[in-house]
Amino acid sequence: MPESQLLAVAVIGVLVITLTIALVGAIGFKLLRSWRELGTDAERATYTTLHSASLAGQHLRNGLEPVGAAKASKHLRSLLGCEAVAITDVAGVLAWDGIGEAHREGALGLAAKVLATGRTQVFREAVVHQAELKEAVVAPIRAGSRIVGALVAYAPRAKPGLVRATSEVADWVAAQVELAELESSRTLLMEAEVRALRAQISPHFIYNSLNAIASFITTDPAKARDLVLEFADFTRYSFRRHGDFTTVAEELRCIEHYLKLERARFGDRLLVTLTIAPEVLSTVIPFLSLQPLVENAVRHGLEDKEGIGHIAITAQAAGAFVEVTIEDDGVGIEPEHLRAVLAGHSDSDHVGLRNVDARLRQVYGDDHGLVVDTAPGAGTLITMRVPKSQPRPDLGSLTDRLSA
Repeated sequence: MPESQLLAVAVIGVLVITLTIALVGAIGFKLLRSWRELGTDAERATYTTLHSASLAGQHLRNGLEPVGAAKASKHLRSLLGCEAVAITDVAGVLAWDGIGEAHREGALGLAAKVLATGRTQVFREAVVHQAELKEAVVAPIRAGSRIVGALVAYAPRAKPGLVRATSEVADWVAAQVELAELESSRTLLMEAEVRALRAQISPHFIYNSLNAIASFITTDPAKARDLVLEFADFTRYSFRRHGDFTTVAEELRCIEHYLKLERARFGDRLLVTLTIAPEVLSTVIPFLSLQPLVENAVRHGLEDKEGIGHIAITAQAAGAFVEVTIEDDGVGIEPEHLRAVLAGHSDSDHVGLRNVDARLRQVYGDDHGLVVDTAPGAGTLITMRVPKSQPRPDLGSLTDRLSA
């Protein structure tokens, strides 16, 4: 290659190297500047600690269980700055992160002593013949008054700072466990309220329905047979075992079965108007949240009214929400009595109204309780507003939730 070409190649090489160094330097400067923007060393350390805690907390949402504990353990070890971390419950080791996993099962023996006493303890010969894990700090994880597990931190030496940090982190894990148990309790409470609502519906409605069916057995056997099928469809839906949520379409189908049975009892005295926007039919709502409101209108609005009673049911989109109204021209409710019912301070038989209002507030928040306009002799208008989207991100598969 001629000398001039060699010189040109050398110049180009120098330029490429220079530009590369400049680019890497610029990127490094930006990263360093971004890191410096976090503030002082103490502020950066605080940010790192909070970030690790946030990541660990995401994996403890279901409490102390193996999958979540395994994912959280590496973030907890980062918080503690130790060589290894183990998380146990009262029966076994749920997770290990760090070196020396061969010593995993030994963590339960250390934890057992802390589970028995409820006090943080330091073990000087936690692991023999492995200098990096020679000592361990074991702190109990409490949920209320119960000890549900232990956090074990291994290090060459258990210094006072590690002892205190392990105890504090164990308390933080305990708080996550308590939050998970609270969420589980809320779910169980909702399920219990649905069971209570079913129990409230069944005696009154079943008695009246069977009486209505019996009255047609001899005079109109075909109608009696149709009513038996309607009754079977209604009870099958009302007492299904799966799913805390349903759709507007399914709830309206249940209402249709219910009203056919009530018409057999009321005859021409009961008129019903439905105005339903098609786009709202697939909206997810709590199970048995509309039918009890219609039953309330029939039982407490029209049953004591003389002459014809009218119920109007509407469902329409309202921006990001679906608005459902159930209006009757019945006898109405005394406002003071209504407030006592919704507050749970009354033993009246408006159980369905109170139950639906409480469940809506649990799922969507206090801003989404029932709105009831009523007065003696003026009928009752009940309005329910629910988001078009799913109420919570942890609802799981709608296919599972809506399976009958």
